[in-house]
Amino acid sequence: MQAITVRDRDAGIAGLSLVTDLPYPHAAENDVIVRVYAAGFTRGELDWPGTWTDRAGRDRTPSVPGHELSGVVVELGYGTTGLGVGQRVFGLTDWTRNGSLAEYTAVEARNLAPLSADIDHTVAAALPISGLTAWQGLFDHGRLTTGQTVLVHGAAGGVGSIAVQLAREVGARVIGTGRTSDRDQALALGVDTFLDLQCEKLEDAGEVDVVFDVIGGDILDRSAALVRAGGTLVTIAMPPNVQPTDGRAVFFVVEPDRARLADLATRLRDGRLKPVVGAVRPLAEAPAAFAPDKRTPGKTIIRVAED
Repeated sequence: MQAITVRDRDAGIAGLSLVTDLPYPHAAENDVIVRVYAAGFTRGELDWPGTWTDRAGRDRTPSVPGHELSGVVVELGYGTTGLGVGQRVFGLTDWTRNGSLAEYTAVEARNLAPLSADIDHTVAAALPISGLTAWQGLFDHGRLTTGQTVLVHGAAGGVGSIAVQLAREVGARVIGTGRTSDRDQALALGVDTFLDLQCEKLEDAGEVDVVFDVIGGDILDRSAALVRAGGTLVTIAMPPNVQPTDGRAVFFVVEPDRARLADLATRLRDGRLKPVVGAVRPLAEAPAAFAPDKRTPGKTIIRVAED
């Protein structure tokens, strides 16, 4: 089958290549095999240990990157329940197994949720990591509630755009940050106030109940001072160096959650949630899409097959 693989950790994105002879995946216990129609990826994946080694720390190259997918179940592993052959699904692949930039991939069934026929695969593939990260950051870790104020960094990005929409739906006040070119998109998503980090001071945001950071570095450090007593600084970028005074700081990695994926799909179908999909490119162009200097609006999706 066709897939994008990486073999050389030192080569970076130059080590990504399209192969046509990757073996068809094996369905282990509680797995399903998914025919992938659309896939999402994270540009920083090539720096993740799981891209190169399995859970026991053994080399697993050549490995297939990409951890978001939308497709159709074509095979069930022993003991698999909750899904059936021919069912449309979307969700996450395991961090330490071959991923979604392939025609077929093996996935733990618990990492997938059913997808209705009226949701396009390219839209669904933009939701798993961004949607689950936004939900878990805001509510599981940030404990955001109605009437509070949240500062969302990268408000027009893949995770930030979902976080803005979810926060607005629960009745929170949302301050979004980004670049000058992000302003219109962030305002359209529903931020109450937009701060241009290229020409405005972060400190102008004032005190907030929750900071949701996707940037790290100096922005993360300076954000700690904005968290009011009892509030939370949540980040997915790096463990925080600075703690809020009388508040909490949380660094987390997104976890699979079938029930939450199903909830996000319902919001998507009802029009209450709209992932920002950017370029849609064929599988052969996936290596070029990983380029770190290639900043495009919305989340880039790889179309692996036509529905």
